[in-house]
Amino acid sequence: MISLTYVYWLLGAYLAALAWRGWRDLGNPRRHTTALFWGLLAPTLFVAEHLPTKLVGAIVVLLALLAGLGGLRMGRYAQSDAEEKHAEARRLGNRLFWPALLIPAVTLVGALGLKRVSLGGPPLLDPANVTLVSLAIACVVALAAACRLTRQTPWSAVEQSRRLVDAIGWAALLPLLLATLGSVFEAAGVGQAVSGVVRSLIPVDNAFVVVAAYALGMALFTIIMGNAFAAFPVMTAGIALPLLVQQHGAEPASLAAIGMLSGYCGTLMTPMAANFNLVPAALLELKDPYGVIRAQWPTGALLLACNVLLMYWIVFR
Repeated sequence: MISLTYVYWLLGAYLAALAWRGWRDLGNPRRHTTALFWGLLAPTLFVAEHLPTKLVGAIVVLLALLAGLGGLRMGRYAQSDAEEKHAEARRLGNRLFWPALLIPAVTLVGALGLKRVSLGGPPLLDPANVTLVSLAIACVVALAAACRLTRQTPWSAVEQSRRLVDAIGWAALLPLLLATLGSVFEAAGVGQAVSGVVRSLIPVDNAFVVVAAYALGMALFTIIMGNAFAAFPVMTAGIALPLLVQQHGAEPASLAAIGMLSGYCGTLMTPMAANFNLVPAALLELKDPYGVIRAQWPTGALLLACNVLLMYWIVFR
């Protein structure tokens, strides 16, 4: 059975390769700390469940110190010159998009078509994580297709992705850490604390006011935490379930769906959503690192207002 463990091992091997190449990159003024950052992550993906929790916590603290003290820098990478890139772009044309399109296609096939496939016993894919495992397989298939299409080796893919990962830096880990933070907050009872604050500040007998509080709370927590998945368990446990579902009889499925969309509105407005808002600015070398946020926050605010009205109209029908 292909489980999520193999996916972690594959990712750990990739991070180890990044660390090794970063250590040997003499063009990086912070090559030792950059390599240490990615090198610390690699063993956690291999054996974190077997390590003492205090050691894993120490690794996380060290990663934060390396990132906070500017330990990650870009180096020198093996790249084609501009003329070669233009020639390859003309030769390949729109075929360049094929490997990227393979990722959602193969993921869909794996998640839906291979869900119940077994090889004489256990299922082929881990039933508990079939979508994630399918996504990992899709990435490997897309990598093979890209190498065949461009006549490059997998090692070239590692080298070019190292350039992108170094450009993104510590922000590459932000979605993972923030999503985990949402689970930690919920386990710590933050949802109940939020519910108590909301009950003391707004008239909870007014369904529209509670709907507005839920939608705005999802957006606000997302702005603070950078990830709607991190905000969802806190705000849903604190407002949506006790006040809207149990007290006012709201329909849970549509409530949760529009609540998540409200959180995504907050994603458009915050630098904490670095993978969406800061990384594109860095990769495109924009002069204003917050230019993406400045361009899209009015859309997020308008969509959030529409979500409040849409939620109130749909969830009580």
